[in-house]
Amino acid sequence: MPTPRLLAFAGSARSASLNKRLVPHLAAGAVAAGAQVTQIDLRDFELPLYDGDLEQRGLPENVLKLKQLFKEHHGLLLACPEYNGSITPLLKNTIDWVSRPAPGEKPLECYEGKVAGLAAASPGALGGLRGLVHVRMILGGIKLLVVPEQAAVGQANKAFDERGELVDEKQRAAVHAVGAAVARLAARLLQ
Repeated sequence: MPTPRLLAFAGSARSASLNKRLVPHLAAGAVAAGAQVTQIDLRDFELPLYDGDLEQRGLPENVLKLKQLFKEHHGLLLACPEYNGSITPLLKNTIDWVSRPAPGEKPLECYEGKVAGLAAASPGALGGLRGLVHVRMILGGIKLLVVPEQAAVGQANKAFDERGELVDEKQRAAVHAVGAAVARLAARLLQ
């Protein structure tokens, strides 16, 4: 079976982000299922707010770098913080910029036919579950296949030990299952 390449990141720039702590767990599930995973931090790709006038002047350098990473991978593993019941501005801005075609590129080329898996962590009881609904809808609308498996880690401020491991085995298994589902589906689509 072909080896899928997956890109993993959190929709938060905050250094102490609970969702950044989820990314290695998503990646571990995918690696165990046979994928190669590249983990990135969106903080390393500072972007202006999407603006059509800026786009007309040419895509910013960091947009081009992100677009290249998206093109080189068969799927996405996303740890999605919830802000006021929805998607974070950082994640939405990243999705929007990467969706813009570069000269000679097909619309949505960075997304079409790729697979995505979603997880969230929040200090609240629902674990960011409400925001995942919005992310799923956005990604589906830009031609990504979002696996049905998802994980929401509630009370996440108490969910990780000092090494960053998820303390609860069921939560850890649920997050790993998301990564594994993306790896398996991406591998099937590569055949």
